[in-house]
Amino acid sequence: MNAVLPNHADVVVIGGGIIGCSTAYHLARDHNLNVVLLEQNRLTSGSTWHAAGLVGQLRSSASITQVLKYSVDLYKKLEAETGLQTGWKMTGCLRLATNQDRWIEYRRLATTAQSFGMDMHLLSPAEVKKMWPLLDVSDLIGASFLPTDGQASPSDITQALAKGARMHGAKLIEGVRVSGFNMSANRISAVHTNLGMITCGKVVNCAGMWARQIGAMAGVVVPLQPVKHQYVITEKLKGLSADAATIRDPDLRTYFKEEVGGLVFGGYEPDPIPWTEGDVPATFEFQLFEDDFDHFEQHMSAALQRIPALADCGVKKMINGPESFTPDGNFILGKSPECANMFVGAGFNAFG
Repeated sequence: MNAVLPNHADVVVIGGGIIGCSTAYHLARDHNLNVVLLEQNRLTSGSTWHAAGLVGQLRSSASITQVLKYSVDLYKKLEAETGLQTGWKMTGCLRLATNQDRWIEYRRLATTAQSFGMDMHLLSPAEVKKMWPLLDVSDLIGASFLPTDGQASPSDITQALAKGARMHGAKLIEGVRVSGFNMSANRISAVHTNLGMITCGKVVNCAGMWARQIGAMAGVVVPLQPVKHQYVITEKLKGLSADAATIRDPDLRTYFKEEVGGLVFGGYEPDPIPWTEGDVPATFEFQLFEDDFDHFEQHMSAALQRIPALADCGVKKMINGPESFTPDGNFILGKSPECANMFVGAGFNAFG
């Protein structure tokens, strides 16, 4: 990495996670801009490195579905372009339905999928059992299956995007902490850092759980709250296929994916534990919180209900790390209303 801060950039991207590196890559590749990315620690060191890595495309929003479908297409091509692996594995994804409302939702999504050229299948409990023999399907009404969903390594994707960005002329600089902005009216004219000042035409705030703090420096409100999110990695699970589909079980609020013969599983509980309502420390780098099996018990119980064989499978590791969310659960993407040339891309956790 080049540790010398340039004097000027067309666009300064703040944050070296998967969103920041993707932003730098696309601006450099598609728009031939002079792009400088600033990462306060090291690439992926915030929340990207411990993300679970499930990749699903279909959402109730057409625009979000288009973005996610594009992402999958990109993962397929990125390795060929950069020579770096992304960990992309097209296993398909099963979404389970245990009530009529959920089943109606999936039937509607199947129609939506067709409009995007995606072939979503609606399966009976017996068909689900045949595909995933370890599942208890006794409470299922059915499931949807999208063959083109899968899983990937967020850290590997980020490194591939970073290399691609550099290949197209972007500069990515680690160890640079943003301390403020020069403002003229409601526009940013320069970014202040520990390595000096860089003038710019635009700023893209992709600082993840620090995005709220970065936004505040320019008078921009970024409603983002870091919470503690846990998942576990199990020992090898007998009978689990290496190409097993990922599973999303929204009624039990859990997800599953195969990893090295075992399972990664976790969930999103209705009573998440917030990390801090104050500033996130700038020095928080590749760090996790202490395991909290008491709080995770609700997901463990749900996982055992869905996959009884887990009762005889050991836990290799628990991951308890911060993920940042908005009040409505959707990501923030676009130009800020308070500052004419600050754009925000944050709050993408759980949008794999």
